[in-house]
Amino acid sequence: MHNNRTTITQFIIEEQRHIEGATGDFTSLLNDVVTACKVISNLVNHGALIGVLGAAGTENVQGEDQKKMDVISNDVFLKTNEWSGHLAAMASEEMDEIYHIPSQYPRGKYLLTFDPLDGSSNIDVNVSVGTIFSILRCKGDCKHPTAQDFLQAGTEQVCAGYALYGPSTMMVLTTGKGVNGFTLDQNIGEFILTHPNMSIPEETSEFAINASNSRHWEAPVKRYVDECLAGKEGARGRDFNMRWVASMVAEVHRILTRGGVFMYPVDEKMKAKGGEGKLRLMYEANPMSFIVEQAGGASTTGRERIMELQPKELHQRVPVVLGSKKEVELITSYHND
Repeated sequence: MHNNRTTITQFIIEEQRHIEGATGDFTSLLNDVVTACKVISNLVNHGALIGVLGAAGTENVQGEDQKKMDVISNDVFLKTNEWSGHLAAMASEEMDEIYHIPSQYPRGKYLLTFDPLDGSSNIDVNVSVGTIFSILRCKGDCKHPTAQDFLQAGTEQVCAGYALYGPSTMMVLTTGKGVNGFTLDQNIGEFILTHPNMSIPEETSEFAINASNSRHWEAPVKRYVDECLAGKEGARGRDFNMRWVASMVAEVHRILTRGGVFMYPVDEKMKAKGGEGKLRLMYEANPMSFIVEQAGGASTTGRERIMELQPKELHQRVPVVLGSKKEVELITSYHND
């Protein structure tokens, strides 16, 4: 039974055979990313048994309290990916500046951005968390890259993916030719293709939003949510379910599996503080938008397509509305009315 199962390594190599002039660098880089996610999965699974839960007593660049696992996961990602010679530099949600490859290692032609542990506020209560990553080409001086080299629109991504550390560990990937899901077989330590050609249903009766912010929402968001809550008797003529996990990876995975829409809109409270949104363009919004669009869904700020935004800075935040195409289009039309 094990012989005819496709491993993630086999899948990536077969994909690469279709690319003219491919050198194998990208395959090796993706393998390193997969290894980092396996290590993090193992740490997350052991939790309190190995003392990795709780607060780290530090803040990240956005002034958010870090969990011990934020710091550990970030370190795992750096150490697993710095030595192989495939990367010019890395950028992480947990670090102020870009990470330069140590001088003893060769430089490569790719850039890696990542959120090492998305949803980490959930880790102490044993709710699903994950890792999000994005791979870009280094177009400038790959020996001495700067933050500027990372500021590419989402449409420039070579690959995006996430690992979900839930009841089972999964890796979901796109290289621009659809979306595929792999499940970690703990017995052999390999990700196996279990969810080929994942696609998001166009219609849905499920939405996810943090309702505690409702008093700060802009009118279009309030209008959409009110219509959903009105159910069968309202303008939409059907009942909706509301969800909120506070872990983007878990939210997006649910949408990929059964449809839905996820919203983290800009609101009046954010605007009063000069903010443009909550989620990071480079580490969360762009990679997840790439995956969602490749699965037949849509992703906007509520007003424009996220993947077309020109990033202004490394830690830029944006509003996010993503998921089933028809719902996202409806919410976006409410904003643009």
